Amino acid sequence: MSDLTTLQQLAEKRRSIYALSDQLPVSNDEVVKLVEHAILHTPSSFNSQSTRIVVLFGDDHRKLWDMTEDALREIVGDEEKFQATKDKIGGFRNGAGTVLFFEDQAVVRGMQAAAPLYADNFPIWATQTSAMHQYVIWTALASINIGANLQHYNPIIDQKVASTWNIDQDWTLNAQMVFGTIEQPAGDKAFKPVDERMKVFGA
Repeated sequence: MSDLTTLQQLAEKRRSIYALSDQLPVSNDEVVKLVEHAILHTPSSFNSQSTRIVVLFGDDHRKLWDMTEDALREIVGDEEKFQATKDKIGGFRNGAGTVLFFEDQAVVRGMQAAAPLYADNFPIWATQTSAMHQYVIWTALASINIGANLQHYNPIIDQKVASTWNIDQDWTLNAQMVFGTIEQPAGDKAFKPVDERMKVFGA
């Protein structure tokens, strides 16, 4: 089997998995090493290396989703209307951990100062850099049979996350990736026709 075949198979295997449990098939250390590898080897514009990551396990993971639930309850107000959201957050809490993705704005500002011609683009490129880290880690988790889903509860939880885990004020939260053991696989996925989404010239 070629490396390309393996990569493509992993791309197909990476799905949004919501039915998760906290019993991982590997140790926490192996997950940490997987994330460390992604930080070292995922590309970034101008080699800026602006992505920052925090990995939460166990009680810290559950604390994140407790505070998210509390913040959302304040917004929704009505407990009956809130039940569906509460159930959704409970599913995230059932996982084994969460990867928090940040971008270091001090690095972005430094790149803007160093290359002012591209200043307007560096925040965009930083977001793209974060997205690449998210995809690499998500796919790597799938390779060791760990399910994950990606959430975006920022900026609602930003201040509470920063104060709880002593996050640098220049780190901007982009996404939260919940992970755990797959209790139920993803369902069928619908695909729009490739010829509506891709053009080829000169072949």
